[in-house]
Order: sequence, then C-alpha cells, then structure tokens
Amino acid sequence: MSINEISANKSFEGWHKQFTHSSSVLNCEMRFAVYLPPQMEQGKKVPVLYWLSGLTCTDENFMQKAGAHRMAAELGMMIVAPDTSPRGDDVADDDGYDLGKGAGFYVNATQEPWSKHYQMYDYVTRELPQIIEGNFSVSDKKAIAGHSMGGHGALMIALRNPEMFVSASAFSPIVNPMNCPWGQKAFTAYLGDDKDEWQQYDSCYLLQQAEQKTPMLISQGQADQFLVEQLKTEALEAIAHEKSAPVTIERHDGYDHSYYFIASFIEQHLKFHAEYLS
Repeated sequence: MSINEISANKSFEGWHKQFTHSSSVLNCEMRFAVYLPPQMEQGKKVPVLYWLSGLTCTDENFMQKAGAHRMAAELGMMIVAPDTSPRGDDVADDDGYDLGKGAGFYVNATQEPWSKHYQMYDYVTRELPQIIEGNFSVSDKKAIAGHSMGGHGALMIALRNPEMFVSASAFSPIVNPMNCPWGQKAFTAYLGDDKDEWQQYDSCYLLQQAEQKTPMLISQGQADQFLVEQLKTEALEAIAHEKSAPVTIERHDGYDHSYYFIASFIEQHLKFHAEYLS
C-alpha cells in the first residue's frame, strides 16, 4: 500500500512525519502521523503504540500537544496517530461537532449515509496496521491508547482484539457509550436503533464478557466537565472489580478534559505500555 509523505520534523533525534494514502476501507484519502524513534535509524524493529484522538481532533492534536516524543524516543517506541474519521467533499457530515467528520467513534457504520465511508473500526484494526507493517521497520508488538472518544476506541478495540494489542490505556475515556448522550447520538446515527448492535462497541459490555484479560490503565481528571454525564468511569470500575480484571483507574484532582491533562501524565502511560511491548 503506497503512502505519500507530506511533512517531516526532527524531534528528540527521531522524526515526526505525516502521510496520506488512499483508503480502500474508508473510500477516501486519509492522513496519519507517526513518531519514528531514533532506534529505527539504527536498523532496529520497534514496537508500535496506536493513539486514537477524541471528538473534533485530527492526527495533529496529540503529536503537537501531548509531549510524547521525548519518552517515545527514550523507550524506542513508534507512535501512530490516525485521523478520527473519514474526510472529503463527498463524505457525509453533520452540523453537530459530535457526529460526522471528526467524530467517527471508531465504529463500522451500517446506516446510510454513513456506511459508505465510516468504517473506522476496520481502518484501525486492519488497514492501518497493514500499512504501518508494510512501510516501516516495526516488530509484531502493538499497544493502543486514546483520549475521550479515542479512549472509548482504544479500550473497545483492545477488548475485542486481545490477541492483537498487548495493552491499552486511556485518558478520560467514554467507557459506556450506550448510556451517555454522545454515544447514544452517534450509535443511533451510525448503527441504527438496535441496541444489540451497540453492545459490540461498548467497553462496559465487552469487559463484562471478556475471557482474555488485557492490562489497562485509565487516567481520569476529577475536574473534567464531562465526567458525570458522558464518561461514566465508575461503571467500568465496578465491572473491573467484579471480574478481577487488570484495570487500573487513577483519579487526578484538579485536572480537566484538556491536553494539559494528557501532557501531565503521558510519560506514565508510555512507560506502562513499554512493560508489555518489550
């Protein structure tokens, strides 16, 4: 699968680069960003952390704001940050910030007009890893992380693919989208009214059913304006406790939903993944 490099910036002796490619899964041109640690220039195959961003974001937010490059360089970890949704003039959209472009929710849409392009689950779990593994010197070890809507995506994808991702982490994740306004709006539009279809994308449901236990780290700010209505951290915590699942939930007083929170604890998350990627 051919990719086109559109930007390159040296960072901590490694490289931040952006690429575009034609996606056969999403039926549009997609962009993604990578951080290539300096070990890759020494011929080493490195493990990969996939990062999924939240509502209204692109591939750029995390790479520019999170401050992850220094620790990724130290640990010898490649970071891959896809866009949050398909884009293009013929891609369906909505006037709301929480549906359509920038709000793909990492699901495979089954409803019109979304189903032609909004196949983000397949993109993250199939097409993008194939591109990364076909174009970069990487090992077979993968982990996944994300923020908010991307935290939902990371936990959900890890729970559905325990053989693919060795660990998962999230900042301020939407853990129970079936029971929050953001998730209900997106799932109704993308998946229809059948809530049995929704369950396959709900981390609380998936953790309740999980047989293989993927280690997870969740960081939640206690001053997060979306905590009570949208994020529902306590719902996942109760299931993790009931199932004795290896889920660590850390609460941080004073922190909100922003990238200031992510930047404050991203190095902890990278070190967490490094334990399982080594």
